[in-house]
Amino acid sequence: MTIEDRLVAIETKISFQEDNIQELNNVAYRQQKKIEQLEAICNYLINQIRDLSESASEGAARHEKPPHY
Repeated sequence: MTIEDRLVAIETKISFQEDNIQELNNVAYRQQKKIEQLEAICNYLINQIRDLSESASEGAARHEKPPHY
């Protein structure tokens, strides 16, 4: 194997590695965006459940008999 062949092999490997790194960066970026979307959905659902729970407890308090009964 000549020096030129070795150099071509090294350049080819570097090119493939650069492509792989770019693809991994793209995957990590898409995953982060999806995580942020899922966190926003979870926070929305938590707030919805909290609001429903608070409104249910307020409704139950209105239907209770006063303590003097």
